[in-house]
Amino acid sequence: MSKLTFKFILLTVILVLLQAVGLNHICLFGIAVGFIYIYVILHLPIDLSQNWALTIGFLLGLVIDTFSDTQGVCALSCTILAAVRGKVLKLYLPREEELTDPCPSFKSIGAPIFLKYTVTMSLIYCTTIFIVDAFSFFSPVILLLKILSSTLLTWLLLIAVDTIISHRDEKRL
Repeated sequence: MSKLTFKFILLTVILVLLQAVGLNHICLFGIAVGFIYIYVILHLPIDLSQNWALTIGFLLGLVIDTFSDTQGVCALSCTILAAVRGKVLKLYLPREEELTDPCPSFKSIGAPIFLKYTVTMSLIYCTTIFIVDAFSFFSPVILLLKILSSTLLTWLLLIAVDTIISHRDEKRL
């Protein structure tokens, strides 16, 4: 098993446990929920095949569904997120040849691109999960508030996780 594979498995376990034990039980102001585990999908290597990304996204969502009792909502949302990951990254990334690391992060693609990438992916994920969960536009204002506030909270959590991981990797050098 390669070092990168081990790193992703360890990161996945830690983020799933953080989500299941802590963040699933926190709802700020009754509307904002943080989804920290999607960092695993966002941080997958750029050159990873679409089939592997979809499989990892589905399995990650299925594990979260098991802990959250959400009956497939997270599996669907994570699979959609894994499907659009490459296209969103190509939208913001000028050329892939200049990358120092195949995994998108502050360090590898730069802060402005990474911030746009993570906010777009957070918005896609939160929109998908709340629309599928509600399965109707029961109250468009509340739905929009949930989507936007959860996107903001998730985005801040993703930036924090990437900063911690990048900072830890720099200390080892």
